[in-house]
Amino acid sequence: MNRFVTAVLSAASASMLLLASSPPAQAVAGEVVVFSHELQRLDSYKNPEGCNILPVAAHVLVNQSSSGVVVHGDPLCLTPGVRVEAGYGSHVPPMSGSFSISR
Repeated sequence: MNRFVTAVLSAASASMLLLASSPPAQAVAGEVVVFSHELQRLDSYKNPEGCNILPVAAHVLVNQSSSGVVVHGDPLCLTPGVRVEAGYGSHVPPMSGSFSISR
C-alpha cells in the first residue's frame, strides 16, 4: 500500500511540473478576410480560433493575422490543407470548406 501511495504522489508531482512548465497559448491577433464575389460583402474573421467554415462561394483568402492559417478541403478541418502565412493571401479552391489556425 505504501508503494502505491508513493507512485500516485510521484505521478501527481510529475503532472504538476509538466502543467506548470507549459507556455500559455497565445491568442491570434488580426483577421482573416475572405472574398467570394463582387455582389457580396467581404467575410471577416477577427481574431480567429479553431476551425472556421468558409462561405460556399469563397474565392480568395487574405491572412492579416499574426499566425499562419491552413485552408482545408472539408468543413471540419480534418483533411490536410494549404498553409497561408501571415501577411499573405491565396486563391481558395471552390467548395474548400474551412480554415484553421496554424501555430
